[in-house]
Amino acid sequence: MLVLLPPSEGKTGPESGSRLKPSTLSFPGLAESRSHVFDALVALCSGNKKQAATVLGLGPKQLDLVDINARLATAPTAPAIEIYTGVLYDALDFSTLPATAKKRASTRVAISSALFGLLRPGDLIPQYRLSADTTIPGLGPLAEVWRDSVQAELRATTGPILDLRSGAYVKLGPLPAETADRGFVGRILLEKAGKRSVVSHHNKATKGLLVREILGASKAPRSADDLPGFVEDLGFRVEVHQPKKPTDPCGLDIIVYTT
Repeated sequence: MLVLLPPSEGKTGPESGSRLKPSTLSFPGLAESRSHVFDALVALCSGNKKQAATVLGLGPKQLDLVDINARLATAPTAPAIEIYTGVLYDALDFSTLPATAKKRASTRVAISSALFGLLRPGDLIPQYRLSADTTIPGLGPLAEVWRDSVQAELRATTGPILDLRSGAYVKLGPLPAETADRGFVGRILLEKAGKRSVVSHHNKATKGLLVREILGASKAPRSADDLPGFVEDLGFRVEVHQPKKPTDPCGLDIIVYTT
């Protein structure tokens, strides 16, 4: 199976490490798009800082992030799973997983990235700042840059796909029609007093806990029919929703109760 995760806006910069080697990254079919986005981002941030900050949606106190982007080619790298921080990744708590569970992440998890398209948790990357909804001058909206190549990589996968990405990152490469019969779009719903809603903190934390349990499982589902039951066996209540069109994936609601 494959679980698709969003990245985090906040990232931890490693103090030391080798420079980025694009040829070593997973999903080599994304190499050309990666090069275009990388070069455009570095060029943008190597020029007028205030203009770059405006394009990136940064405030006047975040100009250091522009400098970080300008130095991407020489910056130290670390595994992507250590670079990304925030509620989801705190709940996943990858560093405390057993070695066998960490190894499973290399095949069961892919992380969406506005800079790199898709990554495996162990891919070595530098700290950067780039959101999925950014339009870089001379390059265009990132959704248009990434969509075709990311979808091609998703078509090449096998087994069920659980898409836990946030909306902006889904746009970088929606699940293609060819994966509709094995794809699920996960949604976390908080139920309180019989009413359900999406709450950001619970959404992210539950996704992190779910992925932790998925990595801890010795066996993963091999077919789409097995995935909902697999998630339930991990301790989560789920509801499956059939798509309106045969080219769309199923919906998989994960219900969290609170009083």
